[in-house]
Amino acid sequence: MTDITRIAVPNKGRLSEPSVDLLRAAGLVLETSSRALSVPVRNMPVEVLFVRAEDIPELVHDDVVQFGITGLDLVAESVADTTVVQELGFGRCKLTAAVDESSTVFSIDGFSGLRVATSHPLTVNRFFSEKGIDITTIPLRGSVEVAPKLDIADAIVDLVSSGSTMMINSLRPIATVLESQAALITAGDRASSPLTTMIRSVVAATRKRYVMMNVQKESIAEIERIIPGADSPTVISLAHHGMYAMHSVVDADEMWRVLPALEAAGASAILVLPIEQMIP
Repeated sequence: MTDITRIAVPNKGRLSEPSVDLLRAAGLVLETSSRALSVPVRNMPVEVLFVRAEDIPELVHDDVVQFGITGLDLVAESVADTTVVQELGFGRCKLTAAVDESSTVFSIDGFSGLRVATSHPLTVNRFFSEKGIDITTIPLRGSVEVAPKLDIADAIVDLVSSGSTMMINSLRPIATVLESQAALITAGDRASSPLTTMIRSVVAATRKRYVMMNVQKESIAEIERIIPGADSPTVISLAHHGMYAMHSVVDADEMWRVLPALEAAGASAILVLPIEQMIP
């Protein structure tokens, strides 16, 4: 009987849908429903479990599942012994220390002696302890932003993505405690497996673009300097005398710089294509 690999993903929240999309992009064929707690993958010996994001580190540690997708903030907050296999690039946010707009505190040192409300007490205590700053932590599961207005706390540490919620609640950011995003985690020595290879290939591909263009022979050296590629560009002689096709892989974040440079170097018929999967 084939061993089943189990991977846990969040059953709700901002990481849930992108996690399932990632698995599908990695080639896993699965169907989901709002009531399903687990679903089999049709084309691989894999089962996907849908659980609370905060429970995933412990499930991985206890070997209930072999892999999990959850936020780095929850990994840091958990006491479970897990390993981050791959940061996934979505669900980015920051665990941010903030005070009310009227506060006289303008630096992290000013938190000394304050009551700090947070849903991440272990992470917050560790952060301030490492800086030698003594605080009183007020653990809250929700409505952290209103704690100063209700006089539950003098300051907060909460997850921030756009910052609009803090602005609405008249809070002033002071410092970043932790930068978070979705991550693939495991325990022990399972970091290398067919499943992790497939997921890593998708993550690598989202950060790259495949660029094709036509160039004249005298432009090849300059264009190779602009887009060196994974190893080096592919150069193919075309039927038209003196013309060549060049193909290369380029960082997606660099496209704003690369395209004008290619055009200035004499490239024509430039095509930019997405990459579905890539193993560097």
